[in-house]
Parts: sequence; C-alpha cells; structure tokens
Amino acid sequence: MSYSSWFSRLRSCSRTINASLRSHPRFKTNHSNPITTTDVVTSSRPILSWSSSLLPLALAVSAGSLAIHVQTNPSLCDSLDVDVGGVRVGGKGSTEYLVKGSHKDIPKELLDELKAICQKWVMTLLVIQDNMTMDYEERYIHGKPLNSFHRSVNIPDVLVFPRSEEEVSKIVKSCNTHKVPIVPYGGATSVEGHTLSPHGGVCIDMSLMKRVKALHVEDMDVVVEPGIGWQELNEYLEPYGLFFPLDPGYGTMRENVINLKVVLANGDVVKTGSRARKSAAGYDLTRLVIGSEGTLGVITEVTLKLQKIPQHSVVAMCNFPTIKDAADVAIATMLSGIQVSRVELLDEVQIKAINFANGKNLPEAPTLMFEFIGTEAYSREQALIVQRIASEHRGSDFVFAEDPETKKELWKIRKEALWSGFAMAPNYEAMATVRTTPNVNPKRRTAIASLRTQDVCVPLSNLAELISRTKELLDASPLICPIVAHAGDGNFHTIILFDPNNDEHWREAERLNHFMVSTALTMAGKMKYLEEELGIEALMTMKRIKTTLDPNNIMNPGKLIPPHVCF
Repeated sequence: MSYSSWFSRLRSCSRTINASLRSHPRFKTNHSNPITTTDVVTSSRPILSWSSSLLPLALAVSAGSLAIHVQTNPSLCDSLDVDVGGVRVGGKGSTEYLVKGSHKDIPKELLDELKAICQKWVMTLLVIQDNMTMDYEERYIHGKPLNSFHRSVNIPDVLVFPRSEEEVSKIVKSCNTHKVPIVPYGGATSVEGHTLSPHGGVCIDMSLMKRVKALHVEDMDVVVEPGIGWQELNEYLEPYGLFFPLDPGYGTMRENVINLKVVLANGDVVKTGSRARKSAAGYDLTRLVIGSEGTLGVITEVTLKLQKIPQHSVVAMCNFPTIKDAADVAIATMLSGIQVSRVELLDEVQIKAINFANGKNLPEAPTLMFEFIGTEAYSREQALIVQRIASEHRGSDFVFAEDPETKKELWKIRKEALWSGFAMAPNYEAMATVRTTPNVNPKRRTAIASLRTQDVCVPLSNLAELISRTKELLDASPLICPIVAHAGDGNFHTIILFDPNNDEHWREAERLNHFMVSTALTMAGKMKYLEEELGIEALMTMKRIKTTLDPNNIMNPGKLIPPHVCF
C-alpha cells in the first residue's frame, strides 16, 4: 500500500489515552482508612503523577528481577511458612496479592534527625524548606504503587527527598542506628512491588537528585545523579551528537553502566569502579549492585556509556497473517547478519487496543516494527533486504519512514502499547508473564502498568514456537491478552487482563501465566523455581552478601532472596 495513505490512517483521529486511564480504578486513591498525621513539608518538589515520560536512571539501573517473599519481621532467616493471627504469609512460592509485614512506630529521635537532615534555608524565599513529609496522601502513593499488582498492608511512615549524596548517607546512617527499614524510590515504574513498604519505615525518594555531573564527549560517557530521566538525559545529550540507549540492539542496562556510587546500610559511600571501560581489578561491585533492587544500598551516582546518534535511520513496519510468520521473519532477520537496532512484534489484539485507545485505523494483524541505522544508503539497503525476507513469509503492507517526525509517530505506537491494553478494559487488573532469569519466582502475580515489564525469555531459536503455542492458548481464553515482543533478543510479554473480583478470571489468569512461564523455562533449559534453578548454595551465598553489607536488614527488607534461605 502507498505510504501516504497508510500514514494518514495512522495520524487520523489520534487522541491520547489519558482520559481513559484517569478513570481507571488503579489511579484512584483509597481513603477508607486514613491516618491522622502531621504534614511537615513545605518544599517545591515536583507534583507526583501517575504517569511520566521519564524513567529515572536509579530505577533502570537496579531494575533486575525481584521475587517478593514477605517476612513477618525484618529478620534474615525465616521459616518456610509463618502464620500470624491465622493469616499465612511469606514462604517459598508465595503468590499473595496482599503483601503482609510487621510494623513498628518510628522513634521520635529518628524523626527529629531526619527533619534536621532534610531542612534547607532558601535564601530567595526566606523560608526553611523541609524535604520530608508524613502526609498520608504522599505516603499512600509511594507505598501502594499504581503500577504494581501487589498491594501492601503498610505504607511508608516517612518520605524524605534528599538533594545530595551527603544527605542520603546521613539518612541511611540514622535509619541503620534505629534499625528502621528503608525503601529507595525512583520513577515508580516498577510493576513487581519493588517499592512496596510491607514493614513501613522510611521511603527515600530520589527525584530531587537529577543533575548531570559530568559529560565526557571524547570518552562517550556521562556521570549523572539517579533522579534524571532517560528522555531528559537524551535531550541534554542531543546537541553533542550523543544519546543513551535503552533498546535491545545496544545491550541491556547492565552492559551500559560503567560504575556506580552507592550508599551502604551503615552510611558509607562506595564507588564500584573507575571510568575505564574494561578492568580486571578486584570484584565486579558494579554488577553486584545492578539488579539488587535497593537491598544492598542506595545508588547516588551513575556513570553511563553513551552512543553516537546514528547518521541515518529507517523505521519500517510490516503485517503478517499469523504471529508465527512475524516471529519467523524476526529470527531470519537476526540470523541474516543485518545490523538492526530494534525489532518489535505486536499481535493483532495489541494493534486492536492501540486503535481503540488512540482512534487509529491500523490493520489489525500481527505486526513487526524495525529500526535500521547507519549511513543513508546502508539503512535503506537493509530495509529492502528485510522487505524481501518478509515477503517470503507472507508479509504485506511493508512501509518505511525516514522523516524524524514520522519515525517518532511510528515508534509512538510501540510506546503506547501497554497503556492501550488497559484502555480496552479499564476496570480490570493485569497479570504479566515473568522473566525466566535467576532472581524471579515465576509463580508470583504481577501487574503491568508501565513501559518497564518483565518478559518471558527463551533462546532466539525457540521464540517462534513459544509465541505460537502461547497465542493458541490465549486465543482460546475468554480473557483479553495482548502480546508484545522484543523479538530481536528472544523475549516477549503478555498482558493478561482480568476482573479481580471474579474467581474464575483469577484462576484463568494464573493458568495462562503458569503455562507461558513453565513452557519458556523448559525451552530455556531452566528449572521452575529460583532455588531449583540456581541451587541452595547460590542463594545462601547471596544471603551471606546481604547479611555482611546489611546486618540489620534495613535495606528494602523482604525482597529478592526467599525468606527460608538460611546459613
């Protein structure tokens, strides 16, 4: 089809999905049990919002997988199952919607110390600014993340908004002295309950620490504070011809972090490495902290690898009669040696959701999206090669774009995919399939409400088979289940939309999730449970590291390591 007619359909009647989402019950605060507290904040902090176009780097850096195994107290060794007042909590394989935990009142001495740390004299306003609050509204938003399917019985007792590494160190040291739990808080895009506060305590919101501390153009790296957003950073870098990628074609976040500065549980500040791209000196502390989800420390500085903005890029889209055809083309493209920076797959249910939420008129068929980078001639050549590959697998309506605004409009389809899914069923919850990497319990229930999701991962050669088998199952289900895949690196995720008040929906969502994850684990050669996958010895080693660095277990307690692991 002609590109002009196709693109006119894309742009016509475009509208935002915000109106649909704002009416979603997920974005409404429950005031059924408010707590009377004293508001001690008079700051000019940014207004908290349910959506953001920015992904704070602290969250992205530590966005490894997480298994929530709730503890009845912040101890480092718990029994397999604990019963408190007749309620079963924690234990291996816990999939509870409501995350339970113990709670102790915050000592007045600690509150006084935190207030002293967070106070700042603002000369221009002639006022004392307290970047600390006990306001119920703000604590509720931080303690019951809008993006997370999990909910916690407790919320943070106090929120603090440090402005410097020194303040973070003092806050953490004070909390450690009083043995009060800490939960670091980034961009609130977590979908797995990373920022829940099951034991109350202090939530450290890093949003005020968003400076670019140093840019080394010739070395192609940048030093930033953790509160800066991905898009915000790239706007800063654009005049220098550089950008920070978060796309599979450039590797994961882990590969793009050079070093970190981290505040440990005792308040010490540790730098995990130098700016050298390669070093064999000492333990790799950077990789240890990445993915620890705040259980080992609070990130206060990140040094990132940068990339040159490509000289030229081409974005292409193509439709297919079946999702297997689309997956086969993605695999064939990667095996051909073509330097494609992005390959994304959306099934017809996801395209239908995008049309519904945004007033578009895209062909409702399995769709592949590509991005090719390089010189102008090279990018076009690669696009034509992929067009030929697509035609051999029954591909149709192959279109490509080179104009910057047109390319942005095309990628907007992918960026809005998950929110569009919610618009199809605004009163439903969502369960996400989970990543089959070492730190995940694949049985847990998870919600998707952001661009940061957990994926089912398999070797690239198994992607088409897994997606095909999954699609057959989803099509036979009464639930709405869009599929989106990072097809270039062998992983995909499914939003399973269901009525949380319907027991049959619950069971069906669990059945679908169990099938996808167990099938992916079989194909990936991995075992079903974290302990079986890694072995108890590996978990005990992790526990020893946690105990050594955080003997009082104040750093995001109850996360990552199953509570039954002892040594």
